[in-house]
Amino acid sequence: MAHLKKLATQTAIYGLPTIVGRLLNYFLTPLYTYLFSPAEFGDVTSAYAYVSFLLVFLTYGMETAMFRYSQTEIEKDAVYSTILISLVISSISFIFVFCFFSENIANILSFTGHPEYVILFAFILGSDALSAIPFAKLREQNRAKRFAIIKSINIGINIGLNLFFLWFCKSVYDSPQSIFKPLVEIFYSPTIGIGYIFISNFFASTITLLLLSPEFISIKWKFDPLLWKKMMKYGLPLLLAGLAGMANETLDRVLIPLLLPEDIAKSQNGIYGACYKIAILMTIFIQAFRYAAEPFFFKNAGDKDAKKSYAHIMTYFVIICSVIFLGTMMNMPWIQYFIGEKYREGLAVVPILLIANLFLGIYINHSIWYKLIGKTFYGAVLTIMGAIITISLNIYWIPITGYVGSAWTTLICYAAMAVASYFWGQKHYPVNYDLKRILGYLVLSLTLYFISQLIITEITMVKLLFNNLLFIIFIAIIWQLENKNIYGVLSVKDKSADDSG
Repeated sequence: MAHLKKLATQTAIYGLPTIVGRLLNYFLTPLYTYLFSPAEFGDVTSAYAYVSFLLVFLTYGMETAMFRYSQTEIEKDAVYSTILISLVISSISFIFVFCFFSENIANILSFTGHPEYVILFAFILGSDALSAIPFAKLREQNRAKRFAIIKSINIGINIGLNLFFLWFCKSVYDSPQSIFKPLVEIFYSPTIGIGYIFISNFFASTITLLLLSPEFISIKWKFDPLLWKKMMKYGLPLLLAGLAGMANETLDRVLIPLLLPEDIAKSQNGIYGACYKIAILMTIFIQAFRYAAEPFFFKNAGDKDAKKSYAHIMTYFVIICSVIFLGTMMNMPWIQYFIGEKYREGLAVVPILLIANLFLGIYINHSIWYKLIGKTFYGAVLTIMGAIITISLNIYWIPITGYVGSAWTTLICYAAMAVASYFWGQKHYPVNYDLKRILGYLVLSLTLYFISQLIITEITMVKLLFNNLLFIIFIAIIWQLENKNIYGVLSVKDKSADDSG
C-alpha cells in the first residue's frame, strides 16, 4: 500500500502540469475547430503526427537508458553527460539538415509553399529532444516540483500565445474601431492562419530549453565512448519499439490524407483529429502515469513485494481508466460541443478510441517486465507486431470506411499488444494479476455504456440524467468493493513523497 500511495502521489505531481496543460489545450480545440476548416485542421493534425515520429527518432531510447544505467553505473554523472553530448550533436545536425532542405521536405509532407513550417518544427523538435533528458533527470531524482514548474511554464506560454494570436489579435484585426489595430497589424497577418499554432509551439519549446539550462551548465561534460556503446545497444531496440509504437499511435493521421480522395482527405483527417482529442482525459492519465511509473518500477524492482505491488497498481490503473471511459461517454451530450459542428459527424469513433487507449495503458503498465530484465528486444517485437497490424488494417480499411477503420485498427492493435505482452511476460517475469477484478470492471463499464445507448430521446437533460445515474451506480459499485483498499492507501504515510525541488 505504501508503494501504491507513493506512485499515486508521483503520478499526481508529474501529471498535474500535464493534466492542466492538456485540459487547457483541450479548451483550445473549440478555438481551432470553430476558427479553422476541417481541411486546415487536417494540416495541423498531419504536422503533429510527423512530429511524434521524429521526436522518438531524435531521442533514440536514451531516456529509458538513463533510468537503467543510473541504477547500475557507479559514475551517474558520466551517464547523464554522455547522453546529453550525444543528443546535442544529433539534434543540431537534424536542425541543420531540415533547415537546409526545408522547401523539399515541405513538398514531400504536403506543405507546399510553406517551408517555414519545416524550419519551425526543426527547432521545436531539436529543443524538445534536448529537453527530454534534463526532464528525465528531474524524474529520476524525484525533483517533481521543478519538473512541474517548467512543464507548466511551457504549457502556459504555448496556450497564452495561441490565445494572443488566434483570439486577441484576430479580434482586434477584424475590428476597424479598435485602438489596438495599428499595433496588432505590425506583427499579425490573417494569411499566416494555422502557422500561429506552430509559432506558439516554437516559442514555448525554446523558452523551456532555456529554463533547463542549469541542468546543462551544472554537469561535467564528459563523454564515455564505451558507456555510450552500451547505452546505444540498450536504447536502439527501444528506438525501434518507439517508432513502431508511434506508428500505432499516429500513423493513421499520416495515412488518412494519403489513402482517401484528395478532395476529402484533409477534412476527414481534421475531423478524426478533433474527435481524437475528446479522448483527452484517458490520454492525460496514461501520460501522467507513464512519467511516474517508469522510474518508480525501476527503483522498486529489488523489493521483495515488488510483483505484488505491480499487480495492485494494474488493478487500480484499470479501475481509473474505466471511470474515465464511462464518465466521458455518459456526458457526451454536452462534451460534443467542444468541437465545431462540422467535426461532430466523427463522434462515433470516440468510444472506440477511449477503449483503445485503455488497452494502450494496460500495455504500458505491463510492459515494464522486459525493461526490468534488460530484454528490450521483446518490446521491439511487440510494438513491431502492433505496427504491422496498424499498417495493414489501415491500408485495408481507410479506403473503405475512412477514419472509422482507423479507430477500429487502433483498438485491435492495442488489445493485441496488451494480450501478447501479458502471456509473454508471464513466462519471463510472472506477476499474479487479479484478472477477475480487472476484467470485471472493464466488462461492467462497457455494459453500462451499452445500456445507456438503449435510451433514445431528443431531450438532452433526460439523457444526461439517465447516463449519469448509470455512472453513479458504477462509482458506487467500485466504492463498495474497494473502499477498504482505498482507505488503506490513504492511511499510509509516504515518507519519500517530499521533494526538495
